[in-house]
Amino acid sequence: MAGATLGEAVVVPGRPEFRVSDGLTPYPEALAAMEARVAAIRAGTAEELVWLVEHPPTYTAGTSAGAADLLDPRFPVFQAGRGGQWTYHGPGQRTAYVMLDLARRGRDVRAYVQALEEWVIRALDRFNVKGERRDGRVGIWVADRARGTEDKIGAIGVRVTRWVTWHGIALNVDPDLSHFGGIVPCGLSQYGVTSLHRLGIPATMEEADAALMAAWGEAFGSQSGMA
Repeated sequence: MAGATLGEAVVVPGRPEFRVSDGLTPYPEALAAMEARVAAIRAGTAEELVWLVEHPPTYTAGTSAGAADLLDPRFPVFQAGRGGQWTYHGPGQRTAYVMLDLARRGRDVRAYVQALEEWVIRALDRFNVKGERRDGRVGIWVADRARGTEDKIGAIGVRVTRWVTWHGIALNVDPDLSHFGGIVPCGLSQYGVTSLHRLGIPATMEEADAALMAAWGEAFGSQSGMA
């Protein structure tokens, strides 16, 4: 996996290998590293991996992204190859690339996506934030019922190659939310984006990582069908 620094492994018994990369990982390097790891998992020469990174400010296009939804290409733009539409990645956002062998986990892509959603929701629970699903809208949402509004706090975009997953989730810890203004996030112009800091929760990236690691078993345990 030359070109990308994966960081040291965090070993949790009974779970995939977790790695946390320091600094900012350029998006093309992340794609190349994921592709190599996915091939190794398929070949049986590497274990499953959850890779936690931050990227430089970047716009990525999923397979359903429309050109009209790229409003202001102020940052580098990349074709991601994952499902979904436009997404922003940048400092202060934790991106988790999840590489699992679904051939060992039931070959159910729908259950896998639901487990990813549950993972983010359970991690947000640890900050007393109620993350919610919405029919017809991918990602995790936070409602402000007093104002009658809701904003997206977590994005999900996946790809599955011969039953091995890649790409994953992005959780807004403390990114510059103005950077989302260069795109229509996920094609949904009528909704906003938020972050833990915008919600008044001054979480560090390390605290977000700890929440994600602690929540993994709750989302991907036997109750999710993904064990």
